[in-house]
Amino acid sequence: MQLNAQQVIDALPWEALVNQLDVMFTKEVQSPVRHHHFIDVPGSPQATLLLMPAWVEGEYLGIKQVNVFPGNSALNLPGLNSHYLLNCGKTGQPLAQLEGNELTARRTAAASALASRYLSKPESSKLLIMGAGRMARRLIEAHMAVRPISQVWVWARNPTAATDLVSELREQGVDIHVVNHEELPMVASQMDIISCATMATTPILKGEWLSPGCHLDLVGSFTPSMREADDEALRRSKLFVDTREGALSETGELIIPLQQGVIAEGDILADLPDLCRGGHRGRVALSDPEQAITLFKSVGASMEDLAAAILAYQRNI
Repeated sequence: MQLNAQQVIDALPWEALVNQLDVMFTKEVQSPVRHHHFIDVPGSPQATLLLMPAWVEGEYLGIKQVNVFPGNSALNLPGLNSHYLLNCGKTGQPLAQLEGNELTARRTAAASALASRYLSKPESSKLLIMGAGRMARRLIEAHMAVRPISQVWVWARNPTAATDLVSELREQGVDIHVVNHEELPMVASQMDIISCATMATTPILKGEWLSPGCHLDLVGSFTPSMREADDEALRRSKLFVDTREGALSETGELIIPLQQGVIAEGDILADLPDLCRGGHRGRVALSDPEQAITLFKSVGASMEDLAAAILAYQRNI
């Protein structure tokens, strides 16, 4: 079975995917640290091969291959290509090959929505998205699938990208607006949920803007040098992550403030396995659920890819 990008989208509706992740995080999943391999390309910048395996013993085995070729921009080709191979966990026989870019985007947004289901207020209706790329689109859809979002605002360093995203979603009936830089602090202070999916290397979200009860969803930082939220945002927030191992080793969102003593490892209250297994009950377990600011930082995990691939396969057999 082969599924292209559109078939992956059709096979992974948001509610079903969020529920699938919720179940997967309760299982014993083997997910080794991703493999990085550097490849020299004659006449072009060095490329990177990423391999992300995961398996549930006796059930399914999968691996995502990601090819990052920076020189492709000069050829007017995408710089990143990926695919996912799902295999039988009993025999090793291949079951399905899925387009990996859309699989990754949807599982990433679904993980944020899953965290929101545990950490944001159930009545959350106002969403600010910082960023206007592929992930911003998916995050809006995913958050709207788990909370009664009625109004959305979009900020991006590229105003044209923000305008294009807003125009696209308005045509789909979403009450959505562009936020300019001067308006950003005021708008942020009125939000129930703020989701960031940018390539920022220095903070773009300030803790002084945040109102009590807000939930922060930080997606963009995936290297030790990248950050989206400042120190004050972390100080004011109750901290949660997708997986402790990944978050503490891969994102500057936590590594930098940990190194500088802004926060301590013990300030991370739970990860998604803790939340999904009931080890921590999320917002309702906090000392002041109505006023608490919650922060969820994701870096991605191979078990999320596996969960999405299994769901897509099962919905197509």
